[in-house]
Amino acid sequence: MDMIKKQIPNIFTLLNLLSGLIAILMATSDKLVEAAFFVFLGIFFDFFDGFFARKFNVHGEFGKQLDSLADMVTSGVVPGIVMYQLILYAVKQQWFMQLSCEVGDWQDYSETYFYFLPFIGLIIPLAAAYRLANFNIDERQSDSFIGLPTPALSLFILSLPLILNFSDNQFFIDLIHNQYVLIIITVLGAYLLNAEIPLFSLKFKNYSWGQNKMKYIFLFLCLFMLILLKTVAIPLIIILYVLLSLIENIKQKNKVI
Repeated sequence: MDMIKKQIPNIFTLLNLLSGLIAILMATSDKLVEAAFFVFLGIFFDFFDGFFARKFNVHGEFGKQLDSLADMVTSGVVPGIVMYQLILYAVKQQWFMQLSCEVGDWQDYSETYFYFLPFIGLIIPLAAAYRLANFNIDERQSDSFIGLPTPALSLFILSLPLILNFSDNQFFIDLIHNQYVLIIITVLGAYLLNAEIPLFSLKFKNYSWGQNKMKYIFLFLCLFMLILLKTVAIPLIIILYVLLSLIENIKQKNKVI
């Protein structure tokens, strides 16, 4: 029985990996909504592998390495492919608009700088790999995070095709169709993954208000934003998470002073 308990977290980690692999197939087939669904499912499994590891007191180097490998696929490779596809769509739209306005010789798409822009999206898997490797040897990140967790950036990026398909907010749709906005998101996201910025964890050691005030405020705001804004709320929640962490850092520094 104990042997089965020890394997339960690993089973959930493998389900996370399986979800990521299916998401890759969906993303490379330009089925970005389906890819988002499987990434969200993978992150769900990722949460529960940690939950059961703590519940059954199962900790070891094998589980840590397996978890990082699964996260690399679900929260590293998939968002990189999705960002590539989003930038590709945006630059092709821009290229066709230029063709319709220009008179004279038309350059082939592959001969323009537009052809290379989508590859910028692949910075995300590189940054995710660096973060996950560093996370495994960084002993400071047991109760909180330093830098943005890979699932958080993955949620941000995978929410973008959901906004395009299920939201009627034209402002956000126009932003997502702008290749330069997408490139800024890519570069900033890659930076935040590895930035020396402490971010609070949502793990609860107890449920007291005093010790978890910031977490409760964050969860309440998340629920409120999801009800009010639906899919648009997801990237805003990630931004809120970073901002609240920065506020908490400033408060902690003021206490020390």
